[in-house]
Amino acid sequence: MVALFQFTAFSSSSKQPSVLCHSDEHLALMQFKESFVIDKHACSASSSSYPKVDIWDSQGVDCFSWDGVECDQMTGVVIGLDLSSGCLYGSINSSSSLFRLLNLKKLNLAFNDFNHSLIPSALGNLSMLTYLNLSSSVFSGQIPSEISKLYRISSLDLSNNQEFNPFRRLLELKELDLDNLIQNLTNLEKLHLSYVDMASLVPSVLAKFSKLTSLSLKGCGLQVMFPSAIFQVPKLETIWLLHYHVQTTLRARYPNGCPK
Repeated sequence: MVALFQFTAFSSSSKQPSVLCHSDEHLALMQFKESFVIDKHACSASSSSYPKVDIWDSQGVDCFSWDGVECDQMTGVVIGLDLSSGCLYGSINSSSSLFRLLNLKKLNLAFNDFNHSLIPSALGNLSMLTYLNLSSSVFSGQIPSEISKLYRISSLDLSNNQEFNPFRRLLELKELDLDNLIQNLTNLEKLHLSYVDMASLVPSVLAKFSKLTSLSLKGCGLQVMFPSAIFQVPKLETIWLLHYHVQTTLRARYPNGCPK
């Protein structure tokens, strides 16, 4: 009985204390927050839209508990940031403190208003990213070539950055074509680039993306020719083209590949 008690006491006392988020990353997050204003006009119409960063202070000093922030339970580093529908308004560039969060694996800034900012080239420094969503957030200009460095990325969504009256696509792939942007991103499972101005052919290299499940290229100004080999990608389930989408169960409908 004594031996059992001593072992239990030792186990309890040797328990590691809770890990706190790193002070430098805490500072980077606060500086990122302070670089924007909260604007109700930047909020999406969704009921889930609310100013996540605005309540960080009231959620304690440890960013482990902050809304939209995900930290590694063992090391305390920030590995995820989801500020989608966060009512953020303002500009962002490569000097943003966001790019000091070098351990980020997931970044979601969708449904905010970044006031026609260019997509920062510093995104290419976030080499751990597996998920990136910058959709519907009023980014504009040329998509930076540095995104092609994100070799681990499995989900890339830059879609629906556009104006409606008059209609205008804000993002473009002109200096860099789609082929060069994605050819090294072989882990892609979801590629959503709707309403990015491309005016080019759909690259046949997509047929080699064996993990691809979802492809959205509607409203991109693509030429009509679509490589039939893409329909034979084994896991591909959904394709959006032109101004409509086709929900398919390609493997069930065409077990030997779509007809040419």
